[in-house]
Amino acid sequence: MADVIDYKIIGGDMQIVEIELDPNEGVRAEVGAMMYMEDGIEMNTGTGGGIFKGFRRMLSGDGFFITSFVHGGSGKSHVAFGAPFPGKIITLDLEMLGGEFIVQRDGFLCAAQGVDIDVAFTKKLGAGFFGGEGFILQRLSGNGLAFVHAGGTIIEKYLKLGERLRVDTGCLVGMAPSVDYDIQYIGGFKNALFGGEGLFLAQLKGPGVVFLQSLPFSRLADRIGSAIGGNRGESKGVAGMGGDLLGGILGGNKSY
Repeated sequence: MADVIDYKIIGGDMQIVEIELDPNEGVRAEVGAMMYMEDGIEMNTGTGGGIFKGFRRMLSGDGFFITSFVHGGSGKSHVAFGAPFPGKIITLDLEMLGGEFIVQRDGFLCAAQGVDIDVAFTKKLGAGFFGGEGFILQRLSGNGLAFVHAGGTIIEKYLKLGERLRVDTGCLVGMAPSVDYDIQYIGGFKNALFGGEGLFLAQLKGPGVVFLQSLPFSRLADRIGSAIGGNRGESKGVAGMGGDLLGGILGGNKSY
């Protein structure tokens, strides 16, 4: 039985979630996600269920350790957690979602004490080899609140029975276990070579709810890397010019 916690989401594009804890209530979070905590809250870092459980969590993209924050004092106290990159925080009420939800690796932020975080493998081999970020997923189970972070704008869709949706593999945040997940080849030589969307798309088949993100962290990292790589020569040239100019001035070079 998970703890019943109160919370509020703070911020717009760089959100945090602040959890309000009564005495003996707790929350579990990814290591390094905590922003601040008030008096009375005790922090305990461990594997969350033994060495094997820690290794299974590493497979899903989380760290080997997980941190628990339990209110050991009196009255109410607060602890807050922040996402590691720009985006939104999604609140999942697992009891309303049937007790289980599947999210992309690295998606988990924090959850009420009593919610279990484990590995969920894709059902089909093709999805494992070509799914990009979708081979090893995270399974959140229990009857409490869990919080997941995602990049950019969040879209919630409900797929009817048999309804299909094709998405970029990185744009999938999470889905109900009832949603069938597979990989589809994009098709066409020009599409594959010049389309810029990769060779494969994730194909989702309802019924069930699906969360999508407009800016996966992998896409953001690729754009930043391309920009840095493209400007490296120009930046180096400007820096070199500045260095020559400064050296000339300090050295008394009259030509400056």
